[in-house]
Amino acid sequence: MPKTANTYDTFTAIAEPKRRQLIEVLIGNEMNVGELVETTQWNQPVVSKHLGVLKAAGLVSERREGRQRIYRVNAQELQPIQLWIKQFEKYWNQQFDQLDAYLNQLQNKGDNQ
Repeated sequence: MPKTANTYDTFTAIAEPKRRQLIEVLIGNEMNVGELVETTQWNQPVVSKHLGVLKAAGLVSERREGRQRIYRVNAQELQPIQLWIKQFEKYWNQQFDQLDAYLNQLQNKGDNQ
């Protein structure tokens, strides 16, 4: 079965809210599909479909334990998102600094009256 290019793209994989929720549920946990179905209250085909995309993108890995497959998050694979967001840190820090200066200016005006 050929994979589409976006299946392997981290950004596309997490663009779907249900996949982000699965990642959130799995952070720090290992769970099988049944546990994920119980936790999310989604049906098994929905959970499996989204796990498949996350696995293809490398965001989730599985291991076999008897007849079950146990899933966990590969947090290091989320690093491209962190690096992309980091570029905006300087901008937001400048915005917060400007807001802080403005609020201090307002406060000083109020103290002088």
